[in-house]
Amino acid sequence: MFITVINDCADHNARGRQLTRLSSLFNCPINFIGVNSDLEAAGNLIDVLDAAGNAQGVILVNVAPRHGEAKKWHNGTPFGYFKFKNILIVSSIDGLTLSLIKKLKLAKNINVLDLKKCAVIALKKRLISKNEADTILATQFRSFDFLPRVAFWLAKKIKMPAEKFSISEIADAPNTIWWIDNFGNCKTTLLANEIEKIKRLNKKFARLPFYRRLKDVPDKKTAVVIGSSGIGKSRFLEIIKQGGNAKKYFKIHKNHSAI
Repeated sequence: MFITVINDCADHNARGRQLTRLSSLFNCPINFIGVNSDLEAAGNLIDVLDAAGNAQGVILVNVAPRHGEAKKWHNGTPFGYFKFKNILIVSSIDGLTLSLIKKLKLAKNINVLDLKKCAVIALKKRLISKNEADTILATQFRSFDFLPRVAFWLAKKIKMPAEKFSISEIADAPNTIWWIDNFGNCKTTLLANEIEKIKRLNKKFARLPFYRRLKDVPDKKTAVVIGSSGIGKSRFLEIIKQGGNAKKYFKIHKNHSAI
């Protein structure tokens, strides 16, 4: 069994606290992927599902700002859960976090959790103490106080109150770049059958040639290729510069809204 965390609370302190709590609950290998946005979380979630294959595991995803539009929630976006093969995914549901799950049709419904009701049920079942329940209800760090615990309960098949939420209600993934790797290759949200949409991302990309494999791109040339990210036969297109750095060449920012 494996545990993977995808979270924007990724400094050393926040990461260490989350991993320690999860280790104390699950006692199995834990991986951590730090992200800066909900779209980065969306792409990494697909890649982790692909990497896991048919293994049993739990993925915890949280990108939940409390400012701007997020103030519509009582204390950050709700969490929901669903299963893919043998993997339990517990994730914040607002924004673009689950947009690529929707695009690739990997789930039909999300079970949306009510944090307050979960804390009450957990207290009644003696899964947590009164002090822990009070902390969950008031916490500003739900990735530490609530998410590991509710993921553990669900993995142990302990029922928690939830309401069905159709994946159709999740925001659509934009046609854009969701990740730039250490080589400067830019991973897009587009699939091979959407190659014509590359030119709409930025006029700089309008004349880029398409190659199926990175090795086929001539040296020093820029191109679009089918990348390694994605799941099954659904792989995301990447903008690359053979032997160079596409990010620097095109002056692309990691923030997808800035391309």
